[in-house]
Amino acid sequence: MLVASILKVFFWFGDNYSLALLVQAVIMIGVQMVMLKVALDNRPAPGVKNSLEHVPFSSTSNTSGFTRPYDFWQWKSAKPYWMFLAYFLSALSFIQICLPPIAQSELYINCLGYIGLTVEATLPLPQILANHQSRSCKGFRLSVLAAWILGDLMKLSYFFCSQEIIPWAFRLCALFQCVCDLYLGVQFWMYTKPSIRAAGSLRESNGNWNVEEKDIRMT
Repeated sequence: MLVASILKVFFWFGDNYSLALLVQAVIMIGVQMVMLKVALDNRPAPGVKNSLEHVPFSSTSNTSGFTRPYDFWQWKSAKPYWMFLAYFLSALSFIQICLPPIAQSELYINCLGYIGLTVEATLPLPQILANHQSRSCKGFRLSVLAAWILGDLMKLSYFFCSQEIIPWAFRLCALFQCVCDLYLGVQFWMYTKPSIRAAGSLRESNGNWNVEEKDIRMT
């Protein structure tokens, strides 16, 4: 989300879309910076604990065997995270200020917009894959899902009904993200329904002990 918001800010210099969306991206950068600082300060130290090796910012349910190139965003110290963001911002700023032919080209501007918004739109995919692999939505709260879908609906209504300039990149990526969140809702219904049935049958079996009420009632 941090990278996506940075790309959206630089996308604004070429497309001059709605000012409200620019302000939202700038605020999101600040919020994500604070969250990254808190996460880095409070994460467990890398190493082996209780016979398990801890990898920073890794999923405990990752069984695909996929490893990120150069351990991207799983570095063991805090410095590489801030160095990456500094280099990333410096590179985009250098292109914007020192290379106007590139910064003003339609291809470069569209790449900034579509890459940034695609990153944001695909944020639900890791949760979808994790639910699919585990066949469970354990730990995923219904309130979070409801908030995501409500946010998608409000976002889409603004993108398609606003009189301000809204590039189609925002609309397409918002539609994709809404579809992903709705599919998360389908997963939640699919994977929680069997567990509810199992819990109900367990209660029935526990209650069917041929014990009359007078046997357990205190007199």
